[in-house]
Amino acid sequence: MGCSADDLASALARCASVIAEHRDELVELDRVIGDGDHGENMNRGFAAIMSSLDSSAPETPGAVLKLAASTLISKVGGAAGPLYGTAFLRAATSVGDSSELDGDAVYQALSAAQQGVVSRGKAEREDKTMVDALAPAVEEAQRAAASGGDPAAVLDAAAQAADRGAEATVPLVARKGRASYLGERSAGHMDPGARSTALLLRALADFAREPR
Repeated sequence: MGCSADDLASALARCASVIAEHRDELVELDRVIGDGDHGENMNRGFAAIMSSLDSSAPETPGAVLKLAASTLISKVGGAAGPLYGTAFLRAATSVGDSSELDGDAVYQALSAAQQGVVSRGKAEREDKTMVDALAPAVEEAQRAAASGGDPAAVLDAAAQAADRGAEATVPLVARKGRASYLGERSAGHMDPGARSTALLLRALADFAREPR
């Protein structure tokens, strides 16, 4: 089964719900090693995406992604808005005007999103950022797509890898962002950006698996 504009809009609604559910967790993770605003920024951003989608009817998956990108960039402060906004914008460019996305297109969108985040944030793996969840997610998405996986299979592979990647940030010493100011004291805590990335990919994967 492919992924239409309506499917993607509904999937983003699931993401908004999951982010709202985990808002306090993300606030606490960021309070320990950052500014403490990641949970609130993400919650506000995805609520704004829902509002934008309520007042618009994008006709393609790419248009949905572009609307999400512009909303995040304009409505969300801190690092989350520019990074996630860039990720969604690059994904939108990747899928173009396609009316429906197959597994390979989903992988390509995730890969473009990762490249956008790296370009914007200048982070690498083991810097203790969202890249530590996103990079392995893209690798596993590529494997799933190469095996002929549909969007649900590709997203599930990505979500599992992102979960592992987020957990792997716990012992790392941050080398980017506000957390890097703490030096060795940043070790022992999960990166909030990696956690939110994992949450979003799991929400997308769970939605994609549901019968429609």
